[in-house]
Amino acid sequence: MSAVLRTVNRVLIGVVGLVLLVLGGAVLAVGLGVRPPSWWIHDGRHDVLLSDAERTHWRDAGWWWPTVIAALAVLVLTALWWLAAVLRRRRLTEVLVDTGDGEGALLRGRALEGVLAGEAGRLDGVAHAGARLTGSRTAPESRLRLELEPHVDPGTALYHLTTEALTHARDSAGLAALPAEVRMTAVKHRAERVG
Repeated sequence: MSAVLRTVNRVLIGVVGLVLLVLGGAVLAVGLGVRPPSWWIHDGRHDVLLSDAERTHWRDAGWWWPTVIAALAVLVLTALWWLAAVLRRRRLTEVLVDTGDGEGALLRGRALEGVLAGEAGRLDGVAHAGARLTGSRTAPESRLRLELEPHVDPGTALYHLTTEALTHARDSAGLAALPAEVRMTAVKHRAERVG
């Protein structure tokens, strides 16, 4: 997701959240006995959202309930689509490698991920490594997850990862840069028994 889309997404989420918070707080305040303004949709704490007359006004029209159900279904499907789009991290399927002849070649993203994770996993003190490529095929970015042994200094592990695994991946794919986000966790080990 690009920076502009992330910003728009966060602004929209903030606006929707603020509107829902204000409306919910106002309804709660009216329910607790605060006198609402004259333009508010509720007149008091015993008022309902839809009166009997409003609720049954369109009951005899054959188009009303299918329209309401269709509109709600579209709203729910749109919300689910948005949620899936927000939660899904796009995985890069291929990387464009400059071959020097003006043509270029395509490298499978999973292959580069596997090599990067394998080389990172062979670094001293790394118990397990995982890699994922994101971004575009001409400007990939990597996300690495390292599980470090308890005795390893994270700064040293990061230095070796940068100078060895990431440099080899960048050079082998002919990339000008390969930005990386690295998450490190410590391996949990069993407590030793003293007997």
